[in-house]
Amino acid sequence: MSEEGVLEIASESDIVTARTTIRNVASTAGFGLTDTTRIVTAVSELARNIYLYAEVGTMRWRVRSKGSQRVVEIVFDDDGPGISDIDRALEEGYSTSSGMGHGLSGAQKMMDEFEIDTSAETGTTVTIRKYVPRVVANDG
Repeated sequence: MSEEGVLEIASESDIVTARTTIRNVASTAGFGLTDTTRIVTAVSELARNIYLYAEVGTMRWRVRSKGSQRVVEIVFDDDGPGISDIDRALEEGYSTSSGMGHGLSGAQKMMDEFEIDTSAETGTTVTIRKYVPRVVANDG
């Protein structure tokens, strides 16, 4: 599995491909089942947001070192209409579609780092990061 790549999100099947791709990336990077599930769930929500609100966008990922830790960084980018009220959009339960309103807030809670940049002129970019847990040696 490549440690970096780009995937276009333009259909519901692309959301499934994004989930599968990131599941393999996370597993290869050294995440356990629980963290892999969290990452895949966040990816699913953010890819679905692109499909629902912008119709087309991209997901870029890379595995890199940050200090002494490895991190998976995933960036979702679209040229859609942007999010008019970001504070409200990050409230759990808030949705402008028929969804349950857990997309952005859920993704934020499941990841170690979450950044969002949005405007009507440039669209929306969401960056999420999850650090690979350090393995603690057992000397005893």
